[in-house]
Amino acid sequence: MCGGRGSRLGGEAEKPLVRVCGDPMVDRVAAALAASRVETVHAVVSPAAPETARHVRERGLSVVETAGEGYVADLTDALEAVGRPVVTVAADVPHLAPDHVDAAVDEATAAADDAVSVTVCVPASLKRRLGVSVDTSFERDGEELAPTGLNVVAGDRDTVQLTFDDRLAVNVNRPTDLERAEALCD
Repeated sequence: MCGGRGSRLGGEAEKPLVRVCGDPMVDRVAAALAASRVETVHAVVSPAAPETARHVRERGLSVVETAGEGYVADLTDALEAVGRPVVTVAADVPHLAPDHVDAAVDEATAAADDAVSVTVCVPASLKRRLGVSVDTSFERDGEELAPTGLNVVAGDRDTVQLTFDDRLAVNVNRPTDLERAEALCD
């Protein structure tokens, strides 16, 4: 998912093209997906990010165009275009690794009918400890959890996969998040 404006981040570049560790975030996410067991990588773009659309096309990615009416509407359009099951990941998770993706896929396919959707989350307390923003959270079993931006959309049953991995706790939404993402570079 790489169609957001990135207005909270500020700066000149569209959010997916903001560089972390020297590379645009969208390239880092696409590389992690390509190195995972995922068979096809699609870049979901919107009119809000025309340079991103050009960039991913130049890199040979399959492109799904949406109306840019928000994350949920764009995700719905993307699901209609590519079907299910599908791994979804936001372009603002620059430290996504192939093992993160494969673990989410394993969780989704552990059920006999492969009909489980997975939301990968971190404790909100981890994000706060790292000094990164917590824009969305929910409570489960008395703990505040924050989605990482990595999901498997497969069926009607949902499960949460909890991770304590700092790399997935950093979504780049604000300048302070970008600073923390840069600090995690190898």
